[in-house]
Formats: sequence, structure tokens, C-alpha cells
Amino acid sequence: MSTSWKGKAWGWLAAILAIAVVIGLLSGCAWGRGEGTAATSLDEIGEKVGQAADLKEMKKGDMKKLQKLYNIDPDAVEGFILYTSNSNVRADEWAVIQLKDPQQAENVKASIGQRIAAQKNKFKDYRPNEFFLVENHVLKTKGSFVFFAVSQEAEQMEKAFDDAF
Repeated sequence: MSTSWKGKAWGWLAAILAIAVVIGLLSGCAWGRGEGTAATSLDEIGEKVGQAADLKEMKKGDMKKLQKLYNIDPDAVEGFILYTSNSNVRADEWAVIQLKDPQQAENVKASIGQRIAAQKNKFKDYRPNEFFLVENHVLKTKGSFVFFAVSQEAEQMEKAFDDAF
């Protein structure tokens, strides 16, 4: 009778060990997939969004352009990616702004809101197609990142931004 008990104990031990190994493997596969993980960088986001958009007719902006367009305090900005249209008669632009303090996101969104209002006034009677793009912009935040897009591809760009997290 004691031999039978030892066989069952080894069977149970083997089953528990197998379950532990499977759980360990499955949890290892999901490691780092949480929303807004620290592994998400501005460069990764910019690469994903840039792949979702046609940048041929756009130019990269610098801090001076960021301040001019959105009136954002440079001390609040950790980093950014900005693209604007090559032409003044086109409304296309997109930005990903990483803030030092996520608490500043609402202020930045308000500043970008002023830009949106100015662009609407500019294009309203002059370029209805561009006005439509401005009207259907995307402006959102995730953690310390603010995303803004005015483009025919704004939905794809938004999805790429979301997928980066």
C-alpha cells in the first residue's frame, strides 16, 4: 500500500510542477504589455504614427515652430515630434508632445485648441476641404503624451498612436 501512495504523490508533484511551468511561461509572454508602460518612448510613437501617415508633403518642425503654433512653454516639454504642411493653404499637421509633468496635459490641449480655432477661421470660407480636416482633428492624451493630428489619415494616425501603448 505504501508503494501506491508514493506513486500517486510523485504524480501529483509532477502535475503541480507542470502547471507552475506553464503559468511561468504564460506570464513571461505577457510581460511589459500593460497600457502606458515606461518602455513606450517618443521615438517609438513617432515611428508608428509616421508609418501610418504620408509625410511627403510635410516638413519636420523644431521648438521654435512648436512654440509659434501652440504657445507651449518649452520648460514643460520633455520631447516632441512635429510635422506641418509644406504649404500655407493646407491644414495638415501632427504632433506628439511628451510632457515632463502629465498634469500639464490639459494646458497643452487648451493651447492646441486655440490653434484649432485659428485654423478653422482661416480655412472656413477659403478652403472648405481643409476646414473639414481641421474640424475632424484628433486631440488626445495618454499619460505624459499629447497627440494632435489634422489629416485625411488622422484615424490611422490615431490608431498607430494608441497601438504604441
